[in-house]
Amino acid sequence: MPSVSQTTFENTLADFFRERLQTEADNVTPRPREDTLWYLGNLLARFGDSDQVFSYDRGELGMRPLALLYRDALEEGNPHHRCLILRQLGDLALFMGALFPESYTRRGISRDYFVGMGGGAYDYLGENARHNRRLFSELSRRFVRLLELVAAVCDRDRVFDNSDVLQLFRRWRETGDPKLAAQLRALGVVLPDSGSMH
Repeated sequence: MPSVSQTTFENTLADFFRERLQTEADNVTPRPREDTLWYLGNLLARFGDSDQVFSYDRGELGMRPLALLYRDALEEGNPHHRCLILRQLGDLALFMGALFPESYTRRGISRDYFVGMGGGAYDYLGENARHNRRLFSELSRRFVRLLELVAAVCDRDRVFDNSDVLQLFRRWRETGDPKLAAQLRALGVVLPDSGSMH
């Protein structure tokens, strides 16, 4: 069960990503649906916790390959469990394809691999999930464009403007979250000690 500070961090991070997605989505035609942007913000916040990306398998920490997740889904007899596995597959394909394309290209894995695996997983969910079928259908249909949107939002070379820094500072002031403080310090912001904030 996540701690209160972990939950606060994920909520704050989700808000941050949702705001960035809202801004970047203005450059996408047609604009993604609001529930899709909300889902993507939550996905990015969830994967901000490495425990959601990596797991232990046979005593080693690693990420389960997408092809093995696909096999797990094919072998799963319970339709609900199959959907859960395929959601994880689609989410990981979108996340990894958007944030680490160079790493996979060096290993001979093209973007088409992520598009095929993620788009196919979301397509199945669009027809078979208990909830959010319309959302998963959009994720499938527009996978390439949404992958590009996530990549733009998470661009590591992106320069933060003053309003970005101010938003982070306000959130840090409200929550006192040490992870936000570290992010602000990395951006060159000198923070007052916590005792002077009250």
